[in-house]
Amino acid sequence: MNETMVTVIGNAASEVEARTTAAGHPVARLRLATTVRRYDERRGGWTDAHTSFYTVWAFRTLAENVAASVTVGEPLVVTGRLRVQQGERDGRRWTSADIDATAVGHDLARGTSVFHRVSRVQVTSDQVVDT
Repeated sequence: MNETMVTVIGNAASEVEARTTAAGHPVARLRLATTVRRYDERRGGWTDAHTSFYTVWAFRTLAENVAASVTVGEPLVVTGRLRVQQGERDGRRWTSADIDATAVGHDLARGTSVFHRVSRVQVTSDQVVDT
């Protein structure tokens, strides 16, 4: 109910890692890089500042579509629930910013894309129905 929803614009910084859970549900994971740009008055132009990295998680149908559609370097818009985790491993502290995606798409301000609707097959006890 009080989840932090975010929309992040950036580039796919890793290949999509797709797998299936023990329960048989598809999961996809990728890293998203977003770099802050600032106007530098001394140089008279825009310059890159720091880069933030997020781990994006997609589940079920979204996971399948992300795995089939996204490659490294592509500009993306990701919307989802932000999860910031901290811990310690081997005596070293770490922080992870993850996004449980509800939507992932190409950033059309930076290129074009073609959409293909995916039809799913539902299996009943005695027949196959195309949806």
